[in-house]
Amino acid sequence: MNQHALRLTGSTRVLPGFGLSMGISVLFISLVLVLPITGLFGQLAELSLAQYWSIITEGRVVASYMVTMGAAAVAALINAVFGLLLAWVLVRYEFPGKRLLDALMDLPFALPTAVAGITLATLYASSGWMGRLLEPLGLQVAYTWVGIALAMAFTSIPFVVRTVQPVLEDLPAEVDEAAMSLGATDWVAFRRVIMPHLWPALVTGTGLAFVRSLGEFGAIIFIAGNMPYETEITALMIFVKLQEYDYAGASAVASVVLFVSLALLLAINIWQGRFVRRLHGGKG
Repeated sequence: MNQHALRLTGSTRVLPGFGLSMGISVLFISLVLVLPITGLFGQLAELSLAQYWSIITEGRVVASYMVTMGAAAVAALINAVFGLLLAWVLVRYEFPGKRLLDALMDLPFALPTAVAGITLATLYASSGWMGRLLEPLGLQVAYTWVGIALAMAFTSIPFVVRTVQPVLEDLPAEVDEAAMSLGATDWVAFRRVIMPHLWPALVTGTGLAFVRSLGEFGAIIFIAGNMPYETEITALMIFVKLQEYDYAGASAVASVVLFVSLALLLAINIWQGRFVRRLHGGKG
């Protein structure tokens, strides 16, 4: 017990003391997170409640909410399926080009989103490589709601893969092999043995992908078409108000996205905490 306490005490002193470490952390959070949010609320203070409500419930703005949240939900669900599949392939199989595929998972983080948007719009336009193949089938991606969901899926797929991948790496392959040796089918082994371990990470990654998509701008603006009430996203509405020097109006619309994102992240954290407590309680 004493040796454990010594190890614990030693590990906490690797960085320069709690006071200094905590102070630097709080300063960083204040400058990077709290200060911008404070500025946002400072702009909102210029509006009365009636003005605020009028701005965020204006017809064109509400339509942008529907487009943004609907496309973000579709993109998040697509990423939940294919992100889980990609994480499974990267962890459970060895194949030529695995390192390259693993590195490509982080490409949306490194690639400027405007470049991604231009590339997707070029590919899926009626004259693009993919557009020429899809147009005879009656499928149009660029400048439609589908293109918005595609761009969101592209920029947010790493959140699912990188959240699920470490959990899969910590889960030995012998677990599902043992289940199948006891007579379970592949689907039953996955659903009853593997999925309970992956579920919290998958929900978290999907939630993060959804939140990331809500604020995406560069990758979407070039492929969306930006038709009012049809393919106009909330980030564009904020940009338009900023161009009109309506900073209070832009802050009002941005606050809706902020509140939705914070509420979702809080809900995920609460759910995770309850899930972990219930899991440990069951084991106990």
